[in-house]
Amino acid sequence: MSSPLLFQPISFRSVTARNRIAVSPMCQYSAEDGLGNDWHVQHLGARAAGGAGIVFTEATHVSALGRITPGCLGLWTDQQQAVLARLAAVITRCGAVPGIQIAHAGRKASSQVPWEGGKPIAPQDGGWVPVAPSAIPMVAGSVDPHALSTAEIAEVVGQFAATARRAREAGFKIAEIHGAHGYLGHSFLSPISNRRTDGYGGSLAGRARFLMEVIDAVRAEWPADLPLFVRLSCSDWVAGGLTIEDTVTVAKMLAARGDVDLIDCSSGGVSNEQQIPLHPGYQVPFAEAVKHGAGIATGAVGLISEPTHAAEILGNNRADIVLLARAVLADPAWPIRAAKALRADPPLLPQYLRAHL
Repeated sequence: MSSPLLFQPISFRSVTARNRIAVSPMCQYSAEDGLGNDWHVQHLGARAAGGAGIVFTEATHVSALGRITPGCLGLWTDQQQAVLARLAAVITRCGAVPGIQIAHAGRKASSQVPWEGGKPIAPQDGGWVPVAPSAIPMVAGSVDPHALSTAEIAEVVGQFAATARRAREAGFKIAEIHGAHGYLGHSFLSPISNRRTDGYGGSLAGRARFLMEVIDAVRAEWPADLPLFVRLSCSDWVAGGLTIEDTVTVAKMLAARGDVDLIDCSSGGVSNEQQIPLHPGYQVPFAEAVKHGAGIATGAVGLISEPTHAAEILGNNRADIVLLARAVLADPAWPIRAAKALRADPPLLPQYLRAHL
C-alpha cells in the first residue's frame, strides 16, 4: 500500500510518533478540584487506540486559580499526578505518544463550563479573581482581573516549572506550553490585553518576555531529549491586535533559542470582538507562514476533517503535523478511517485487526 506523508513516522528529538496525526488538547470540563477520573482515561485511551500518532491531554493547569472552570484538569498535587500517570500509560499502551498541554487561564479563569453558559463566576458565587498582565476584564461587567506584580509573575513561572516536572515524572513524552486563545501566555503577548509599562509590556519583545521565561523554566525541568511545543494564537482577528507578522517574529525568537521544537498554530480568543472567517483549514496559512518564515516545524489545526485535506497540508509542505479536535471527538478512529481512504496501512492495534479485515 502507499505511504502518504500523513502516515509516515515523525521524530522530534528522541521521540517518534507512528504518524503525523495529533489529537489536539480538548477541554472536557469533567475534573473535580483539578483531579482527573475515568472519563479522561476512556476519552484519551479511545483516541490513542483509534490510531493517532500523538495524543494530548486537555489544557492541564498549573494552579487552582489558573483553571478556566471548576471542572478543568490540573497538575499541582501528588493525587493529580497519579491520575495523569495513568493517562500517560494508557495512551502509550494504545500506541500513541502521550503529550500534555501545560496551561494557565489568566483572565479567562473562573468561568462556568460551556454547557452551563460559560459566563464568568463571581467570587461571591464560588468563583475567584482571575490574574492577568493588566486589569482588563475579558467580559465587560465581570470582575476586573488582578494585574500580576513582578514577584507574582515569577511565582506563576515557577508553577509552570513544577507542573512540567510532575508531567515528566508521570511519563509524558511531549510537553506543550499554552500561549494561545486568550489565556495567560497569550494575554501577555497581545496588545489587546497587555497594557503594562514595565519590562513585561510595551514592545513585542517585552510582551513576549513572560512566554520566554516560562519556556526557560519548563526547559529546566523538561529533559533535553524530549520535545517541547508551544501553541500560539497567530492572529487576534481584531484591529490593533496580534498579526501573523507578529507571530512570525515571535516564532523566529523561539527558533533561535533552539529549545522549542514545534509551533502549534491556532488563532483568536483574546477578544470577543474578533471576526474569524471560519472555513475548513482557515488556520493552515498561519502554520505555513510560520514554518517558512521562521524556519521551525509547525502544526496545522482548525476544521481539518477530511483525510485528503490533511494529506494535502503535509504533502505540500504547509505544516509538519495536523492536529485534530472535532474530527476525532466525533470519531475516535478517524486515523484508521483516513488511512483506508488514502490507501495507506491503517494504524491498527492487533486486538482490533479482525474488525478491519
